[in-house]
Amino acid sequence: MIELHSKPTPNGQKVMIMLEEIGLPWKHIDVNIRTGDQFTPEYLKLSPNNKIPAIVDTEGPGGRYSMMESGAILIYLAEKTGQFLPKDPRKRYDVLQWVIFQMAHVGPMFGQANHFNTHAKDNQYGKDRYNNEAMRIYRVLENRLRESAWLGCDEYSIADMATYPWTKGYKEKGIDKAGFPNFMRWFEAMEARPAVQRNNAMAAEIRARMSKAAEGKEAVNIYDTKDNAARLAEATKP
Repeated sequence: MIELHSKPTPNGQKVMIMLEEIGLPWKHIDVNIRTGDQFTPEYLKLSPNNKIPAIVDTEGPGGRYSMMESGAILIYLAEKTGQFLPKDPRKRYDVLQWVIFQMAHVGPMFGQANHFNTHAKDNQYGKDRYNNEAMRIYRVLENRLRESAWLGCDEYSIADMATYPWTKGYKEKGIDKAGFPNFMRWFEAMEARPAVQRNNAMAAEIRARMSKAAEGKEAVNIYDTKDNAARLAEATKP
């Protein structure tokens, strides 16, 4: 059994998609980062970085095993099941390159663009910097998908699962078939997969459930990095 301790953010969804694809028994354990669940002693044992997602594999190496960081979790699950990470060395390294590309560029830069567009609208420098970088990354994806059926190689892989949830807001960036035909072909292929469709439905259900459970609770400002640092220090003091 895989326990996914998470929230259906893009990073949470990439693991949800993988779990739906591989068919292992799993369950979602809600971690509401808006109410501070990420700072509980129990969660910090799973994810010392106080970020989601984390997993617990009840049948891991040596027994019960926990892991943080979504990219590492995808690689772990791929190797555990022998799925979605090619055995061929060349294809394997191609896939890993694009998983790391998502972790290093797509996630951080799209996240920053969203932050400045939504929570720091008056900071024009930040908006320009990260929106421009997001568009550059969409061009990188378009160029890659012009020469490859899937992001990692000619096979569907964890590189595609890692990237897809972060690209759901493509319309807000003006991305369309005219300018990005290969990206759109890939995106539509992703959304045609039953596991992705199940993820999207579950994500909406989990968000609604977590919102209801959070009613009346004090909110944590996850964008206040000073406050978050203080909360982690308090939660982990000797």
